[in-house]
Amino acid sequence: MTNIEQAGTFRLGHRDVKRIGYGAMQLAGPHVFGPPKDEEKARAVLSEAVASGVDHIDTSDFYGPYVVNRLIHEALHPYPEDLVIVTKIGARRDDKGAWLPASTPDELRKAVEENLEHLGLQQMEVVNLRLMFAEAPAEGSIEAQLKAVVRLQEEGLVRHIGLSNATLAQVRQGRDMAEIACVQNHYNLAHRADDALIDELAEAGIAYVPFFPLGGFSPLQSSVLTEVAERLGATPMQVALAWLLRRSKNILLIPGTSSPEHLRENLAAAELELPQDAMRELDGIGAAAK
Repeated sequence: MTNIEQAGTFRLGHRDVKRIGYGAMQLAGPHVFGPPKDEEKARAVLSEAVASGVDHIDTSDFYGPYVVNRLIHEALHPYPEDLVIVTKIGARRDDKGAWLPASTPDELRKAVEENLEHLGLQQMEVVNLRLMFAEAPAEGSIEAQLKAVVRLQEEGLVRHIGLSNATLAQVRQGRDMAEIACVQNHYNLAHRADDALIDELAEAGIAYVPFFPLGGFSPLQSSVLTEVAERLGATPMQVALAWLLRRSKNILLIPGTSSPEHLRENLAAAELELPQDAMRELDGIGAAAK
């Protein structure tokens, strides 16, 4: 048994995947724009992730743009049969790296077709519709965008549909229109706005995929997290990931790194036991942040 198998599995689309996967965003250059300094190292991280048992990789053509999907194709194609590659559409980058909406039916179709081309696939296993009403989840009807993705699903280009950067109301709207395989939102020890959404999805058997487990580009600074990690002989990231695994059975993790050493540390979080007193301390971080 590999260490990540100890965390168990959960359903993503029609497959059960291990609860610790890999987010490929950090394989691009600074601010997820341009190529990395060391492409050989980036490909080695991808190869090691799969060799270590990872069967769920999160990516997008707007990482780079186009850089990360090219690296995935170069490192891993032909892909293992059990590997689930999940992409996101709904955004684009300008020539300065800004993140812009790209959610018209034509833009969404082009994004799926380009992801397929760059990854060397005939069908995307899961496509997350990234909502770009604002940087953070913001209310607004998703009917037009989701209808466009459903059409691509009906054509066979997309097998399963997910939502990203979505509010609870938007997830409910989406579930009324299509079968939603997963929701990918910002969530961690301190950013707990999705607690009710996670619980609702767990009851429905739908995966929740949090990003930025340590706060994103501004790392979560918490003396409590640091103290718990030191007491357990672990890193703060390992503790943050272990807390997410304990938070709910439907949470699937996609920690990202461009370092083989950090990859091994992240995967080892599956082995970390969090005592009840540690869980209470960590839960308090979210309460203090409200």
